Amino acid sequence: MPVPLTLRPITRAEHLAFVAARPSVSHMQLPSWGDVKPDWRAESLGWFDGGGRLVGAGLVLLRPLPKLKRYLAYLPEGPAIDWHAPDLERWLDPLPAYLKGRGAFSVKMGPPVVVRRWSAEAVKAAIADPGARRLLDAEATTVEPAAFELADRLRRMGWQRTEPGGEDGFAAGQPRYVCQVPYAGRSLADIHQGLNQQWRRNIKKADKAGVKVVRGGHEDLPAFYTLYTETAERDRFMPRPLPYFQRMWTALTAEHPDRMRLYLAHHEGDVLAAATMITVGKHVWYSYGASTSRKREVQPNNAMQWRMMADAHELGAAVYDFRGITDTLEESDHLLGLLRFKVGAGGEAVEYLGEWDFPLNRLLHKALDVYMARR
Repeated sequence: MPVPLTLRPITRAEHLAFVAARPSVSHMQLPSWGDVKPDWRAESLGWFDGGGRLVGAGLVLLRPLPKLKRYLAYLPEGPAIDWHAPDLERWLDPLPAYLKGRGAFSVKMGPPVVVRRWSAEAVKAAIADPGARRLLDAEATTVEPAAFELADRLRRMGWQRTEPGGEDGFAAGQPRYVCQVPYAGRSLADIHQGLNQQWRRNIKKADKAGVKVVRGGHEDLPAFYTLYTETAERDRFMPRPLPYFQRMWTALTAEHPDRMRLYLAHHEGDVLAAATMITVGKHVWYSYGASTSRKREVQPNNAMQWRMMADAHELGAAVYDFRGITDTLEESDHLLGLLRFKVGAGGEAVEYLGEWDFPLNRLLHKALDVYMARR
């Protein structure tokens, strides 16, 4: 009989040492991410084997229900455990039990497990196909059968897949569909070759027009924020407040000086585009982007992204992650342009297993569902 795994709180130092020993984990599973979310109580958890060795870790965020000492427990894009272990129950069974003792009425997690991938060519063909309305209507380039088995096992354990909220595949939690440019084993010239013709043309155009991309610091966040609020209005999303980004910068760079970077594209004294980039091990994320509608003809976005992609390659990245994309291929969808932009950089569409809930108190869990649906 396998020895049960023990789940207990760990220190930030233990958590960071565990992360450092892995190729990467999500930036939302770092101790510092808890500092970015002051409305949540954060705790680092560790899974220990029979020999007392730390074999898994996770950041859990506990969000209190108004007027009740009950919490939603959330592990975004985590935990970092062996998801394909034949005895997965040994890993997951202690989690709801432990969190129930902490006052949780429901547990939400996002297994970092890929289900399908569509190459840039496959996505381009799907967009052009009038019969394909969503990504799932198009044949995937690669499929991971183990992910389907994992989903079945989670259901048998009592976990329920979160129904996607938000519009066009963007869930209320973390995105199920993302766009990633694979870097492993590729030179920067290979990655440049993977850009579509429009991207290469726009990078040249920006260079010729004199667009300069520079790295900024905490003091440049207000300039980023001005562009970000303009982008939010244009693209119809609710912007986060400036202190959120300032907190993010302070927390992430305190944990590792190069964890978060800010890039700004300048042209003749104007800041036309800005973006944040996060690095954990060999995974680099483009996390927030912003741009103005002015001077679009000098192509600041392509210039800035190419600089970030080149810097990510220099950092030894195995993947450059453009984060969330829509899974809808309808021409009428205002998010389709963003999908085209990201795939144009040679990115493949990637479907993750999605987020899963374990209701500990069905009444409170249902009440939360109703509340989230009305937001």
